[in-house]
Amino acid sequence: MKAHATDLVQTPIPTRHGEFILHYYSNSIDNKEHIAMVKGDVSGKENVPVRIHSECFTGDVLGSRRCDCGEQLDLALHLISQEECGVLIYLRQEGRGIGLLKKLQAYNLQDQGMDTVDANIHLGHLADEREYGIAVLILESLGVKSIQLMTNNPKKITELKKLGIEVVGRIPVEIQANDDNLDYLKTKAKKMAHMLFEQQE
Repeated sequence: MKAHATDLVQTPIPTRHGEFILHYYSNSIDNKEHIAMVKGDVSGKENVPVRIHSECFTGDVLGSRRCDCGEQLDLALHLISQEECGVLIYLRQEGRGIGLLKKLQAYNLQDQGMDTVDANIHLGHLADEREYGIAVLILESLGVKSIQLMTNNPKKITELKKLGIEVVGRIPVEIQANDDNLDYLKTKAKKMAHMLFEQQE
């Protein structure tokens, strides 16, 4: 049976970046509550700005400075709000797929000297366990034809292309580093090939 995502509810959400339509999805892959924040009419459109954002409770909700996630989320909504149409897909795969508990345990290991990659591996996980099949189903549900992906992560582009999404361009979402996340960002650039610090080189 082919995997599917069902758009159960759509409701307007006014934000400081303007009004979006929130789409709530159920799916046949997991029992998590994935959503899409949509601006404008994206059905049948090409070159749609799209951010696929994986949940980060500490960054998105609490404003943690240990990562750049919350600021990336805010920047993505701002950039989409400046366009005629765009989509932010919010996937519930906390901690690059390892969950909140393991992510917090990884934080403690980082405080003892490990980097973000080594901490995940020490806990028995891959450096990045995120999957994007549900994001593809959501884009198909919305009728998006091709996308400009808002990311610093080349692996995300590769994975989406493998899953059949036409990625025609990349929009950087690089955030100014701070004292609390500089080492984290450097590790993402060095060990995970994220496109960061390129303007400084």
